[in-house]
Amino acid sequence: MDCSRVKNLVGTSHTRSKAHQFLSRPVKQSLRLIELNHRWMDRYRANLLATSTAQGEIEDMVDVADKVSYFQALTGVEDRDLCSDILEAHGWDLELAISSFTGGNPSDNPSVNPTATASSSSIPPPDAEPSSSSSPLIAEPSSTAAAAARPSLTWRLITLPISVVSGSLGLVSGAIGLGMWVAGGVLSYSLGMIGLGSGSGRGVDSSTRLVSVSAAALEAMDFVAAFESEYGFMPTRPNFVSDGFMDALQRSRNAYKLLFVYLHSPEHPDTSVFCERTLCNDALAAFVNENFVAWGGSIRASEGFKMSNSLKASRFPFCAVVMAATNQRIALLQQVEGPKTPEEMLMVLQRVLEESAPVLVAARLDAEERRTNMQLREEQDAAYRAALEADQARERQRKEEQERLEREAAEAERKRKEEEEARLRAEREVAERAAALAKLREEKALSLGAEPEKGPDVTRVLVRFPAGERKERRFHSDDTIQRLYDYVDSLGCLEIGNYSLVSNFPRVVYRSDKLSLSLREAGLHPQASLFVELNS
Repeated sequence: MDCSRVKNLVGTSHTRSKAHQFLSRPVKQSLRLIELNHRWMDRYRANLLATSTAQGEIEDMVDVADKVSYFQALTGVEDRDLCSDILEAHGWDLELAISSFTGGNPSDNPSVNPTATASSSSIPPPDAEPSSSSSPLIAEPSSTAAAAARPSLTWRLITLPISVVSGSLGLVSGAIGLGMWVAGGVLSYSLGMIGLGSGSGRGVDSSTRLVSVSAAALEAMDFVAAFESEYGFMPTRPNFVSDGFMDALQRSRNAYKLLFVYLHSPEHPDTSVFCERTLCNDALAAFVNENFVAWGGSIRASEGFKMSNSLKASRFPFCAVVMAATNQRIALLQQVEGPKTPEEMLMVLQRVLEESAPVLVAARLDAEERRTNMQLREEQDAAYRAALEADQARERQRKEEQERLEREAAEAERKRKEEEEARLRAEREVAERAAALAKLREEKALSLGAEPEKGPDVTRVLVRFPAGERKERRFHSDDTIQRLYDYVDSLGCLEIGNYSLVSNFPRVVYRSDKLSLSLREAGLHPQASLFVELNS
């Protein structure tokens, strides 16, 4: 790209001179450096083409190298071979390749409305209605399927940060970004500039916005985790909230504090030193945590990148102080660009805090007054309702007392009947159990049959009861232990199933697992002495 193309982007001499009055001295020096670099490139290419026998091939090679480097600068892809493959797949159409890679729409072209800046710039929040001077922070998606989840190529060209990179091709890309910025004049700080969708009309549900709240919060959590991982060894550091920008702004508004914004550029050479020595300085971190709500975002992430465009962050490290303003706008109170010492940052933040203190105090007092008025109205309404319900309460009390007496009388009668029924039922159950037990004992006595006579296959069993009573009976040696239990049950001395038969020498408890054993198998033949042990 030659200097004439850069000059066309920058504009006429009149436009440039008019725009230069808004540029800071470092930016003007950067522009001059870029122009000198392009002149050197023109001479270098002329010499290269003059000494080459394949002039067309060299031009193609330079053009390919330009496109690969430019694609790297815009997309952040470090692998040059991968960049070449992507460009080749899109016919070396740079705009089409970047649009396809980022998911953007090449035809998107944001409209920029320059506005004059006062002591603090106003920025509309995402829910403000679009007007001629502002557009939403989070753009509504267009009706086409190609609505971009990231800024389009043209917008990324406009907002490409100016940085001095190695090689002349990096300076070419910086010149394009600077030229387009100068041609546009001093852009508005409107947060609407970070959303580029065409469907920004009213009545669109917030769930269809370009960046959802959950995505913004996820990016914020990723930044906080990365920051703590990188600088967690520092004793103190700003307590960045894990919310999206608008949620963090609302949090600061609810706390009647200013919002401290830090845009993190991981590749910038001053970033690491600034974070360790300035942001994580004990005094500065404590001051920020006490007096501000801190929000940070990486320019590698979607919301951080868009915030850098909105706040026109041209130098890094970049910090800003914003607050919610009236008329659904956001006030940019201060921005700090470039490396700063902790003392310099403290001085700036203290000054901003002192200047904004009346506004914050007024907002707090206004909110307290609203709460007081609301509480007073609620108390008055409560008193009116109490007076209105007094007569009704007395009438209800009289009726309730009468109903209570009636209920108590009915309840007493019901309980008397229930107790009578329960008594009769209990007597009936006792009689039934006694009859059933007597019948069971009779059945067991009948099942025993006649007592066998003495003989070699007859076992004599002596049963001793807890009260000292003894019972003796003869059984067939092949009768089971269950027959012994049936015999004891038939005597009616104990409750059925509430005891165990035990032998002394050796001590054996004949429980349910031994009921099927014969007397011979159980070792009780030809005679045995058992005692009854009551179960606990």
